[in-house]
Amino acid sequence: MKLYMNAAACSLSPHIVCRELGLDIELVEVDRQTNRTSDGQDYLLINGNGYVPALMLDDGKVLTEGPAIVQFLADSVPQGSAMLPEVGNISRNEVQSYLNFITAELHKPMVLLFNPLYSSVHAEIRALISKRLTWLNGSIAGPYLTGDAFTVADAYLFVCLNWSPWIDVDLRKWPELLGFIGRVAERPKVREAMQAEDLEAFDADGVYFAPHAYVSSSGRTGSPVRP
Repeated sequence: MKLYMNAAACSLSPHIVCRELGLDIELVEVDRQTNRTSDGQDYLLINGNGYVPALMLDDGKVLTEGPAIVQFLADSVPQGSAMLPEVGNISRNEVQSYLNFITAELHKPMVLLFNPLYSSVHAEIRALISKRLTWLNGSIAGPYLTGDAFTVADAYLFVCLNWSPWIDVDLRKWPELLGFIGRVAERPKVREAMQAEDLEAFDADGVYFAPHAYVSSSGRTGSPVRP
């Protein structure tokens, strides 16, 4: 399988899931400016929307949209039930509920904060995100969203929260979420994924990770902190 991705983007979520499940995956990076892939293809012929992730199966079929991809991955192997319970188990629906919440209420508004075209309403968008994070901070059922099990929703939430420094969202306001992102960042397979995407730490605490260009833009100096 091929996973079309950008470093530290939402495609990091299915990348983490693949590694957690032991799935063999080929990473293909997409140039955001040219829509050319690292293996020389026109990405718009793979995903006409132009954004990542996209998953190309061995038979050439392409699946898009991160929440759908991670569910497919979890369902593709027996051990996947650890990250997404089987059909008929209400715990599965709880995970799916979090996937929907993250994609609609966090991912989409957070992405708008990266876009200067929406700068006139950034304050209102941050207020919405703050409201959603406050709810989420009080809803975590254990070390992870639904309890003790690390699920596909946890991988997705980790990736979105990891963008916080770049959009001026201070997670210290939400201690449960700050603890969550730290726990996820310490998982060996999560660190493997971040290493494969050549990410480095935003600060010496090693809580937030990003491509070098983003870390440099933060004004951080000194040696990179690698996962």
